[in-house]
Amino acid sequence: MSSDVRKGRRALRRAGWVLSGTALSVVCFAGIAFAGVSASMADSFAPAPRGSGTRAWPPAPPVPDGRITVAVAVGNAGSVATDVLAPYQVFAESPEMFVYTVAAERRVSPLSGGAHLLPDHTLAEVADGTLPEPDVVVVPAVTDPSGAGEDGLRRWIVERHRKGARILGVCAGSELLAASGLLDGRDATSFWSNIGSLERSYPKVDWKRGQRYVEDGRVTTTAGVTSGTVGALRVVGELVGEAEAARIGTGLSYPGWTPDGPTAIPANHLALGDLPYALNAAFPWLRPTTAIGLVDGVEEIDAAAAVEGYGGVSFADRTVVVGSGDTVTTRHGLVLVTRPATGDAHGADRLVVPGVEDASGVGAALGDWARRNGLTVELPGGGRRSGEFGFDPVLRDLAEHSDRRTALATAKFSEYPSAHLALAGASWPWRPTLLAAAAVVLSAMAGLAPAAVRRAVRRRRLRLPVA
Repeated sequence: MSSDVRKGRRALRRAGWVLSGTALSVVCFAGIAFAGVSASMADSFAPAPRGSGTRAWPPAPPVPDGRITVAVAVGNAGSVATDVLAPYQVFAESPEMFVYTVAAERRVSPLSGGAHLLPDHTLAEVADGTLPEPDVVVVPAVTDPSGAGEDGLRRWIVERHRKGARILGVCAGSELLAASGLLDGRDATSFWSNIGSLERSYPKVDWKRGQRYVEDGRVTTTAGVTSGTVGALRVVGELVGEAEAARIGTGLSYPGWTPDGPTAIPANHLALGDLPYALNAAFPWLRPTTAIGLVDGVEEIDAAAAVEGYGGVSFADRTVVVGSGDTVTTRHGLVLVTRPATGDAHGADRLVVPGVEDASGVGAALGDWARRNGLTVELPGGGRRSGEFGFDPVLRDLAEHSDRRTALATAKFSEYPSAHLALAGASWPWRPTLLAAAAVVLSAMAGLAPAAVRRAVRRRRLRLPVA
């Protein structure tokens, strides 16, 4: 065998070892990141508090006659908190409308950011005529929009539309609507980062970018997360009147909203500045735990902003939702299931209480629990100021206690205007960045393992005596 052939074979073997080492490094890093994302999602859609699955819940209030009824649907395995709570508050602010939540079963349903909701009614109660047909159905983003687990919800929505209901699909709730076939041949929009995949999966839908909401007949779809507020205001204006929509919208103070304002918004795309979102989601280890204390009467948007801002969208913190008892009733009657303020702190490093004017508004149970566990009652961002939307104080607080880039990425992934925000805090999320760097080092070491084994084998062969 010629020396050139031998050299060629050695070069090929070396290239094979390099390629296998590189592949092993990539697989190792991807595995670490995947494990992190899985842990982040598991924390965000945490199991219901212990004992809530066996409790006998009191009946929901009856649906009154003579009012426009709105059914806010929630998914079997989980729904995005703001997609549910923000439209709920918008519609419930009008005395001419009555809002209830509905699900396949009346059992505790997870919301993003570690929150949990008790649905008022079941899909069957509407389908069999026990409840009147809703005039509006709100469809949030759910964890399994096209899967078999939500087949009943998809059929139920299509039937409600057939019977005359308006449909409001919020954020990625449009994917569930697309999977039902209801959007075929229609214009629609969705969360900005989903539209590309939706175009490939549902080509019969004319997907629109850069729109806060899109109307097509009795179906309205919105852009991401907080856009459900604006979409709901539009539906209020159509059903109740522009004056009522203006009254509600002015009170909520969504940045830049006016009843006759444009629907165009920036058409977002992934950018380098979004890296904190990926870092926080993929490398959640050693992150702080924030207890979110909810009190009876909390506004739905304030509660949503807290669970999403700290956990459900930013992934900056692990969140634990705590109340004075095992349930909290929001300002407009929605029932949230909480961990009772008894015993230990559930690992919490902070306690933030949204929607109260000062620390005295938290009540004795939460206040005593905080003192026993060495926690200080904090209001997000020092509390909501006059003329602010509920997300503003949380984003200010997130910037201060995490970093400004995470706060801005959270606003972008909530499709929330951020130009008006004055943020102070660190410039970058160093904790997940350092963890990512450590993962790179570990992955590189793993990639070098095949070459190290090869060298060890060669040394051993050279040391073996010749027979």
